[in-house]
Amino acid sequence: MSASRKASEAPDAVDAIIDQWNSVRPELDVEAMAVFGRIARITAKLQTVMDRTYGQFGINRGEFDVLATLRRADEPYTLSPRQLSATLMLTTGGMTGRLDKLERAGLLARSPDPNDRRGLQVTLTEKGLALIEEAVVAGLEVRQAILTSLDDRETEQLNGLLRTLLAATNQA
Repeated sequence: MSASRKASEAPDAVDAIIDQWNSVRPELDVEAMAVFGRIARITAKLQTVMDRTYGQFGINRGEFDVLATLRRADEPYTLSPRQLSATLMLTTGGMTGRLDKLERAGLLARSPDPNDRRGLQVTLTEKGLALIEEAVVAGLEVRQAILTSLDDRETEQLNGLLRTLLAATNQA
């Protein structure tokens, strides 16, 4: 049994991989592989679930991110394409494609920046605001349902551990 598995926990696919490595290379410490393997599998499954959730609103996760970023900007829900790109860690080319699609759908509007003749600003439309208000709630409900497998203390502990791990990846 893997050292990271409690007796009360059912083995999962990652345990099988770890057990195989322990069998063929017992001298290796594969605990990190177990942690990151589970993070990768959780991420992949959650992405699939969120794609399905946001798809009900006619958008994908990337488009949700654009609309959510504008919504978080608060009224008048306006940012420059450069601000959006920086927040979402996207190239300007990648951002342009998302903005084009969302603008065609009537979810946002691009207009000249009154403070910069060469600049643009991107603003949520009323339709975009209504959509993101519903989509964010739907996404949170999915995530909260998944977290019901943990109690409040475990959720808080997991969040703290993941914050520490994220900080460590920034230093890697």
